[in-house]
Amino acid sequence: MLEGILGKKLGMSQVFDEKNNTVPVTLVQAGPCTVLAQKTKEKDGYESVQLGFESMPERLLNKPLGEYLKKVNAKPLRFIREIRGATEQVPGNTVTVEIFKEGDFVDITGTSKGKGFAGGMKRHGWKGGPASHGSMSHRRVGSIGNRATPGRVFKGKTLPGRMGNERVTTQSLKVIKVDKDRNLLVIRGAVTGFNGGYLIIRKAIKKKAGK
Repeated sequence: MLEGILGKKLGMSQVFDEKNNTVPVTLVQAGPCTVLAQKTKEKDGYESVQLGFESMPERLLNKPLGEYLKKVNAKPLRFIREIRGATEQVPGNTVTVEIFKEGDFVDITGTSKGKGFAGGMKRHGWKGGPASHGSMSHRRVGSIGNRATPGRVFKGKTLPGRMGNERVTTQSLKVIKVDKDRNLLVIRGAVTGFNGGYLIIRKAIKKKAGK
């Protein structure tokens, strides 16, 4: 069975568990996805299944993607990604949310919210300079260099810059409920990204159901 699916974050809500405690959840539309291609080790050097999610008007397709979708006999699709793994799938098949069940754990990959240019205190949690009167360095970067040896700024130095808008994977999130009729996953906790953002949902590699 395929180990993952494509989807879209719909938003957050809450449910009640068996002890009547409030549990925060994220609603995710998972599929249906169309199988576009099967990658094999013999031909491509690795094994994966290429999936497409959510239809779109043909007039909005760029030419390279439009020609590729015609080649694989698929309708216009917005979000195309590969799910790694040795799984036999026939192009044209449909993958639905039924590959998951309640109690499963999933790893979800998405794009975090972009927050624009941010200073070091917000972006990296710097402590900051003295807050007393007379100090001229409350939130500034300060010196980042050194003397002739080594005469450079070390790689990885935390500095102000663009915050967010990065690929983020959240691991071992529990599936609370699977709604097969509406292609919905109810997932415990928060999922990265904004409402309407596209996601890759895979079965967890570190944690399995019942453990």
